Amino acid sequence: MRSLQALLKTMRPRQWTKNAFVFGALVFDRQLFIPLSFLRTLAGFFVFCLASSAVYILNDLADIEKDRQHPEKRHRPLASGQLSPRLAWGAALMLLMISVAAGALLSRAFLGVVLLYVLLMVLYSKWLKHIPVVDVLTIAAGFVLRVHAGVTLIPVERFSPWLYVVTTLLALYLGFGKRRAELAMLAENASAHRRVLDGYTLRLLDQYILIVSGTTIIAYSLYTFSAPNLPSNHTMMLTIPFVLYGIFRYLYLLEVEHEGGAPEEILLSDRPLQVAILLWMAAVLTIFYLSP
Repeated sequence: MRSLQALLKTMRPRQWTKNAFVFGALVFDRQLFIPLSFLRTLAGFFVFCLASSAVYILNDLADIEKDRQHPEKRHRPLASGQLSPRLAWGAALMLLMISVAAGALLSRAFLGVVLLYVLLMVLYSKWLKHIPVVDVLTIAAGFVLRVHAGVTLIPVERFSPWLYVVTTLLALYLGFGKRRAELAMLAENASAHRRVLDGYTLRLLDQYILIVSGTTIIAYSLYTFSAPNLPSNHTMMLTIPFVLYGIFRYLYLLEVEHEGGAPEEILLSDRPLQVAILLWMAAVLTIFYLSP
């Protein structure tokens, strides 16, 4: 039982919130209430959960020794010895096989996206995460692939390419924020725990965050009045304040509360950010599905 609990922890179910990006095409192409489209997207979400969990296990297997030297990651099941590497390898392979088989049943295009995601994340775990800037760009590519996976699952008619741009910029913002939090927490021992941090400074990361946060706001604002499938009265612009608050709130948590090393934990614990996201979602659904 303890091994199963340790395995589940290593699969990172809290990280599955990232896979919600698969629902992007469903919501923004106005197909949320079409049963077949919803069920296919929901199935795709679970496939991505399995594939991403396999990647997390493989990543922990590759980083066992480094994690043992980290003040927080040393408590992970593999690093602490709660989970055997042999069991972890078997679970990762099984999850990959299930996700490939299920992905093939949904569509070949979706399967291609899943395989590309797994390959990219394996390359990230092995090499790309050690290259400054490229590491965060790779993380952003993973989010874009999630969005595109949703596009391959349904007959998309009006999904705006602007959402790919916004997704990329938002992922870069969170990625650079995470690197900043790690660098601030680990201080002079940062490069010993994560080699790529040797290629960053707090000032440089602050500049990156300033650039991508401002560009995210501009890109989203442009989307709200230029995408072809939005109401002609531009009511989508009413959602901009919620996006602004979310970006500012995360920056506040980084700079004042010294959090941000795990954006998914913030998402699941910070009540003001949760309220902003829920209000944004409510506004989007109202504008897309209830507006005349």
